[in-house]
Amino acid sequence: MGQEIHSTQFSEATFKEFERRLINETGRLQKALADGDFSDTGNICGYELESWLVDHNYIPSPINQDFLSQLNNPLVVPELSRYNVELNGEPLPLHGNVLTAMTDELNQTWRQCQDKAHELDSVLLMIGILPTIRQQDLCLANMSDLKRYRALNEQVLAKRAGRPIRICIEGRECLTIDHPDVMLEAATTSFQIHLQTGQNDAVRYYNAALIAAGPLVAASGNSPLLFDTDLWDETRIPLFEQAIEMGDNAVPEKRRVSFGRGYVRASLYECFDENISQHTALLPILMDGPCDHYAHLRLHNGTIWRWVRPLIGFDADGTPHLRIEQRVLPAGPSLVDMMANAAVYFGLSRFLATLPEPPEVCFGFDKARENFYAAARNGLHAGLFWLNGRSSDAGTLLLEEILPKAKLGLKMLAIADDDIEFYIDIMTARIMTGQTGSVWQRSYRNKHKAGNLQLVAAYLERQRSGAPVHEWEL
Repeated sequence: MGQEIHSTQFSEATFKEFERRLINETGRLQKALADGDFSDTGNICGYELESWLVDHNYIPSPINQDFLSQLNNPLVVPELSRYNVELNGEPLPLHGNVLTAMTDELNQTWRQCQDKAHELDSVLLMIGILPTIRQQDLCLANMSDLKRYRALNEQVLAKRAGRPIRICIEGRECLTIDHPDVMLEAATTSFQIHLQTGQNDAVRYYNAALIAAGPLVAASGNSPLLFDTDLWDETRIPLFEQAIEMGDNAVPEKRRVSFGRGYVRASLYECFDENISQHTALLPILMDGPCDHYAHLRLHNGTIWRWVRPLIGFDADGTPHLRIEQRVLPAGPSLVDMMANAAVYFGLSRFLATLPEPPEVCFGFDKARENFYAAARNGLHAGLFWLNGRSSDAGTLLLEEILPKAKLGLKMLAIADDDIEFYIDIMTARIMTGQTGSVWQRSYRNKHKAGNLQLVAAYLERQRSGAPVHEWEL
């Protein structure tokens, strides 16, 4: 989805030709994976951070075109709305002091972006859903000036026969709204973690990412509010799932945004085959190039937003590789909080993916999915299942079962001891204090009877301090 296109109008013949090429490339992928043509290089990590541009009144500032042109950094790119941008990291080997290196890199890019935002009378902010966002801000006038986004909106609405998108979320309070376009997606920002894996390990790591999703969300919620309504600990999850909806809401696994339909059994090819059988093309852009560049397959996959999504990329020598994109984590509250989340993910996925007996054999997909939505709804208080048959509140399971396994996984990756201790200690303290980003937002709002402007001002002040969220005062 990162590439720009030249047209937003597509004929029936174009859709048919795109489908033909997509089927050919998917067949080529099946053969390439069966023949072992994909890279064996694994344990390479990266990230994407979606963030907000806001003005000095803490209202979204739709200036990303000026911001990006003046910043001129290829690692910082546009997002769907004019008040969002995405910061990317260089791929790094997952060993040694990589967590510190990732933090330092992100901090440097963040500071550069913040300096440029200040020059434009704005400020950069990382939070899952901005409390000051209003439904009126989520309009086509605030869509980034890229044809691919216009085309996406037109195709989604065409599939819906022009019917507005309905959002219905029941949490601590309830919210039901109709919206005329896909811009509600722009209300959700995330910290997406990429993990490149050798093709022989890809199935195990993909399933491990699904199992890890619930505990990760429970420990990292940072999106409790939408349109002044208190909903889930991670309201970004149901909002994004419903914001690009074309089918039957009663069948959640058929949505373009979903937790998926099951574990992978033999090959990640199964996900790409499912892409064809379950989802029609939205952007039938015809591209030149050989079949084994997978251009049409990758574009189609980019319009299907699984919470754990397989990706195809290429090593420096042109060998295709597999990456797993963990999409469940929100942006914020701080840089070190996000890297602590990444540390737990890297360690836990390594531990799960290398167990002698694959955990997905005895831990049903329905339990992984139930964990995910329970965690998104109730955070550390969610009741979760775990591999040994134990069920408990998420906080207890994280402290007693999951963090020790994540720590062991990091040691297996040869992550430096000082990195392991620093970032796992941050996560441990967050769980022991019970103060995630969502908990802090609710607590501050209740204690001070704060409106959204006051809440964002206080949140930004603490984010600027660099302290992890468990140290934030009310």
